[in-house]
Amino acid sequence: MSTTTAPAKKVTRKDFASDQDVRWCPGCGDYAILANIQGVMPDLGIDRERLVFVSGIGCSSRFPYYMNTYGFHSIHGRAPAIATGVSITRPDLKVFVITGDGDGLSIGGNHLIHALRRNVNLTIILFNNQIYGLTKGQYSPTSELGKITKSTPFGSLDYPFNPVSLALGAEATFVARSIDTERAHLAEVVEAAARHQGASFIEVYQNCNIFNDGAFATLKDQADANQIRLVHGEPILFDGGTRGVVLEDSAHLRVAEVGEVGLERILVHDAHCDDPTLAYGLSRLAHNPAGPTPIGLFRQVQRPVYGDLVQSQLEQAVARQGEGDLERLLAGGGDTWEVG
Repeated sequence: MSTTTAPAKKVTRKDFASDQDVRWCPGCGDYAILANIQGVMPDLGIDRERLVFVSGIGCSSRFPYYMNTYGFHSIHGRAPAIATGVSITRPDLKVFVITGDGDGLSIGGNHLIHALRRNVNLTIILFNNQIYGLTKGQYSPTSELGKITKSTPFGSLDYPFNPVSLALGAEATFVARSIDTERAHLAEVVEAAARHQGASFIEVYQNCNIFNDGAFATLKDQADANQIRLVHGEPILFDGGTRGVVLEDSAHLRVAEVGEVGLERILVHDAHCDDPTLAYGLSRLAHNPAGPTPIGLFRQVQRPVYGDLVQSQLEQAVARQGEGDLERLLAGGGDTWEVG
């Protein structure tokens, strides 16, 4: 008698939604990002039990509550450090970091850049609304110069971070940018980042309709004229193909009219170039999204993954010296002394 095995249940977005009430302000861009990421999860083919979402503090950091996976709502700015420990000790898990422009670039800036430079196997998604939302509207590390807020009534004097430039400067092996309401584009970027081996970083422009409404209206309301879509291997064109990005002899990138410079002058995007110079130049085309701004994949290259290097080093140490003896290490002589 033959037997058959019932096919595995097909998972959907609903399988990744928890039973918790979502507690964000009505109209917040976080809702769109949450729905998008939940929708991408089934396509990854990873069991929920092998997915971990780690966050810090902020509006975005409530994210783990709303995912029907493992999660850790940690402390302010320390999500990359905690996620690094999870990723290294449990390489069988897929670890995401959810952070915001305040959490990730202010108190957590140091942890963020070192996770990226080490190439830890993490997918880091930074929600950038250019404001502190949870604490009710103070300026953040990405707020524009002159930003009037409760903490800067005469305008901010701080020059803002460009998160993509920062990630490229830290030698992240995957760097991208998207927008909360660009559903298909955001899903494509998140899936590509999740499949990348090593540190992947996505900046998501996210509207805070309470404390910084309309911060990205230029990119949303006039998308054709202001969204410079980056696609590997394709000329960097936008505005119906009438404008594009050119590389000057001085190695400076600028936006030009195609009719004036010719199509042959338009830069072809190479996201896989090991040298991040041109990717960095693209990130500097718009320091703030008040005009033509690149979105999409800036860089994707391969480099040894930090967790793999750690595991290899441990295996080499055991092969040479055998299993470690912690008690002997703590009680042994050497570089220790008694006081008093």
